[in-house]
Amino acid sequence: MKRLNSNQNLATIVIVHGAFEHAGRYQSLAESFRDDGFNVIYGDLPGQGSTEGKKGHIKKFEAYIDTVRKWLQIADSSRPVFLLGHSMGGTVVMRVMQELKPSVDGVILSSPAVGILNGASKSLEAVTHVMNKVWPSVLVKAPFKPEYVTRNPDVIANDKQDPLIIEKISIRWYKEFRKAIKKSLSEVGEFPNVPLLVMQAGEDYMVDSEKTKEWFHKVGCQEKTYKEWPGFYHEIFNEPEQENVYNFALNFINLQVKQAGKGEL
Repeated sequence: MKRLNSNQNLATIVIVHGAFEHAGRYQSLAESFRDDGFNVIYGDLPGQGSTEGKKGHIKKFEAYIDTVRKWLQIADSSRPVFLLGHSMGGTVVMRVMQELKPSVDGVILSSPAVGILNGASKSLEAVTHVMNKVWPSVLVKAPFKPEYVTRNPDVIANDKQDPLIIEKISIRWYKEFRKAIKKSLSEVGEFPNVPLLVMQAGEDYMVDSEKTKEWFHKVGCQEKTYKEWPGFYHEIFNEPEQENVYNFALNFINLQVKQAGKGEL
């Protein structure tokens, strides 16, 4: 787990990364938040990045939820706290909010994985169902290609040389992820009433944007905003126009901090 502290201490932002990747890919984003006065907590989820254990494998999705719970406990509760999740990290944040209902002042979801594209076929799903029982830790190739997630050539070049990006995932990981996605939709009513910002890539090759819209329209938050970025690929915070995305998120956070009355802007 990494922690960046700002002398201004306006609020704490907890960042949850997505599938196949790691917290190091959010270093620049975390530093930007820190420079704008916010503390930032972020780290590698179990089975990813530099964590111990088998890479690309988890026994239960709850391992992710428990990890984020621990990060939230570290945050300064005297100041506003925000959860920001990207892709699968968005699914994790959804499940954290639905199951734990933590006291946070706002949630930001970046291209959340409410539905995934290019998933297993029906015949392959049947095979994974069997394999999940007899050999759950067997690894299969992960559907991650840098060119599918961003139009930024620098990020693509770095990703192709990044040894921490996962190339294989386990059958159990896949099944647990799919189960969490289904729960995030079926238990949408359990999402607490907190300010919500959902930002979705307009040209997303990884997640189903229509499912994102479906979830957003069903969630019962009184204050919620849906922003689609036309032409953007999946990783909106890594796109060439990332400054616009950052400023949009920053404005949302600053507004909530002002309304919370716990910080000074």
